[in-house]
Amino acid sequence: MQSMTLEQLRATASAGGVTGVTLKGQGGGFFVEIATRSGQDACLVKARTTEPRRFGNPTSALIVLRDVGIAVAQVDATDWNPDQKDMTRSRQSRAVAMRGAHEAAAYNQWLAGEIQASIDDPRPNIPHDEVMAEMDAEIAALPKKKRA
Repeated sequence: MQSMTLEQLRATASAGGVTGVTLKGQGGGFFVEIATRSGQDACLVKARTTEPRRFGNPTSALIVLRDVGIAVAQVDATDWNPDQKDMTRSRQSRAVAMRGAHEAAAYNQWLAGEIQASIDDPRPNIPHDEVMAEMDAEIAALPKKKRA
């Protein structure tokens, strides 16, 4: 079976190359199997690896498929066992990851604002050598600590 990333699936679907999609339950998750017009079946994989993309919830898979432009899919729950759900990817760990992402985004937004404010500052620029000379003078004026 071939592998297909989400972007490849999007391109294949928009070109009319997808003849069918099956959400195949296996263990505690679902995988997406794609039937193509060329007759070669494919499995939806993660973007940077050839590891199959696993969905813990079929609703999540359907949302992805709908966003790609695929509105009809079959479900094969023959080998699905909800008791085998992977609990290492809990809502708590996802919440921590999202919190970190939001903090990073907030920092990036703050930093962009600081940079733009500096660019928009109407005061004339000060040459680097002049700033360094002023800093050296300030450092030299500081009282020296007594050494033991």
